[in-house]
Amino acid sequence: MPSRRDLANAVRILSADAVQKAKSGHPGAPMGMADIAEVLWNDFLKHNPANPKWADRDRFVLSNGHGSMLVYSLLHLSGYDLSMDEIKRFRQLHSKTPGHPEYGYAPGVETTTGPLGQGITNAVGMALAEKVLAGTFNRDGHHIVDHYTYVFLGDGCLMEGISHEACSLAGTLGLGKLIAFYDDNGISIDGHVEGWFTDDTPKRFEAYGWHVVRNVDGHDSEAIRKAIMEARSVNDKPSMICCKTVIGFGAPNLCGSHDCHGAPLGDEELKATRANLEWKYEPFVIPDEIYAGWSAKDKGNKAESAWRDKFAKYQAAFPDLAAEFQRRMKGDLPKDWAAKAWDFINTVNSKGETIATRKASQNAITGYAPLLPELIGGSADLAGSNLTMYSGSKPVSRTVSDGNYIYYGVREFGMSAIMNGMSLHGGFIPYGGTFLMFSEYARNAVRMAALMKVQSIFVYTHDSIGLGEDGPTHQPVEQVATLRYIPNMSLWRPCDAVESAVAWKYAVDRRKGPAALIFSRQNLKHQTRTDAQLKNIARGGYTLVDCDGTPQAILIATGSEVQLAVDAAKVLSEKGRKVRVVSMPATDVFDAQDAAYRESVLPKNVRARVAVEAGVSEYWRRYVGLDGAVIGMDSFGESAPAGDLFKHFGFTVEKVVEATEAVMGQR
Repeated sequence: MPSRRDLANAVRILSADAVQKAKSGHPGAPMGMADIAEVLWNDFLKHNPANPKWADRDRFVLSNGHGSMLVYSLLHLSGYDLSMDEIKRFRQLHSKTPGHPEYGYAPGVETTTGPLGQGITNAVGMALAEKVLAGTFNRDGHHIVDHYTYVFLGDGCLMEGISHEACSLAGTLGLGKLIAFYDDNGISIDGHVEGWFTDDTPKRFEAYGWHVVRNVDGHDSEAIRKAIMEARSVNDKPSMICCKTVIGFGAPNLCGSHDCHGAPLGDEELKATRANLEWKYEPFVIPDEIYAGWSAKDKGNKAESAWRDKFAKYQAAFPDLAAEFQRRMKGDLPKDWAAKAWDFINTVNSKGETIATRKASQNAITGYAPLLPELIGGSADLAGSNLTMYSGSKPVSRTVSDGNYIYYGVREFGMSAIMNGMSLHGGFIPYGGTFLMFSEYARNAVRMAALMKVQSIFVYTHDSIGLGEDGPTHQPVEQVATLRYIPNMSLWRPCDAVESAVAWKYAVDRRKGPAALIFSRQNLKHQTRTDAQLKNIARGGYTLVDCDGTPQAILIATGSEVQLAVDAAKVLSEKGRKVRVVSMPATDVFDAQDAAYRESVLPKNVRARVAVEAGVSEYWRRYVGLDGAVIGMDSFGESAPAGDLFKHFGFTVEKVVEATEAVMGQR
């Protein structure tokens, strides 16, 4: 039977070989953390390579994702469907082993990491999901949700501000099933970190309310095992295990140096490393006894089989709960969801209320949440402004684990990445709110949701200069456009309560990507629609007001500016002009419609077009063309009442009429 060090050395050499073959990568972290990984994966991690999606598996997150060959080596050696050919194709086009771990490529990779700090934050979301699922479904004698979230992280993750946001909240919520391993090797890309990172990390995490295991020798298997046992014995706090390691452990000339952080070792150093570690095998050759020592197949099958027996007893005792748990973990929506959601939309339409769309959003949450027990909300300390809470909200806390609402505090970035972690974990549809302006703080986590194709619903209120006196620091100008530019992001800016309800339904239905829902602070007038128009809202853009025959001009608008376009069309109609108004709450959804529908709304032969949106104007050139006009924002806002601002920046009926007549005259 191979020794622990032999098993760890297999990870070291395989990782270094793959980086060398790719001629790029980061061998230092996999080589430095191999001993920690060997103890965790072989002695503690509950997982089944034959079923990477087993609901009660432990989650493993490599937050320092540049060390991706560590997780690929672990997955390959322990028996996942990740072949040696894929290891050899590390960092190559369309391989399952991209440069940073990417969710959806290799089985067993729980999240996309690389942007430092987001992995630990995703892990907080996963641990939070475990806590809430356990509080919701477990019963005395029947603990069907009972797993850990383990995360590896390094100095870079701890330097990123998001780690403070997430780890502070994790301590407050008492996430006792979260265990982090700090790879304290003293090295980052620029060299020895004492020149720029001298934090007392153990004290920092103790201040957060974490249990801290200090000064663990990251190359001593027994010390690592004892540290993990200690961490697992603490149930009311997350744990941080601080491991002293040597980056590039085993490389005789480069270990302990930033030279092995982000570059291949080189042929000569790799040869010397083999000799130093007494590894006698050629590149990409793993002996059978090493595979046998690493294999988790039998152990994983037994663990999942034991859980299935436990679940069968739970199912017999609580059949309804068991069915609901299975539905949620599969990601299926309730069978009656679609019909009841449309009933709600029809009710909203019949009421015809003139309200702020942020209030309409709250009404939609109130209407939909009883139909969707998986919906879990929150806000970055703006619940009273975002209106993300409703009468059925139950806050999660250290002592309350069966809630459906999270007070994130002023942590927009952390909130967004935690939401991604909850979505990745399964069993939840997370939503979280802040002001649209502060989506900037969260931008990279929002992008990661789109990249990973996970369902996170970002609720952004106070959507334009219409928020008024708070001024340009809080008035978004470019944010709607730049969010639209994120691939796989669906963005909705509804014009009234009805479009808001449809937007929320779309976000819930969208299982393979995030949605950004953009809502107003100010009241917006209800728009009258036919049944056909009501159905066409879900197509992202539709004709709201039309004329007889072919229009001479088309006005396109979103959000609060739709009413402005409607009023301008009325004036133009009275002047004998034939004008159509198109409401386009979701440009990405409209663009995805078939060509015939898009032509029916925006016929190519009508080139006189005016777009109206209180955001940067350049985005709308794609719809109005060079012959059209855009009434938008090409500067920052000002501090003043909303009405004064709209007039000052040209969002008036007169300006829209003037622009429309001008483009019609160009034809």
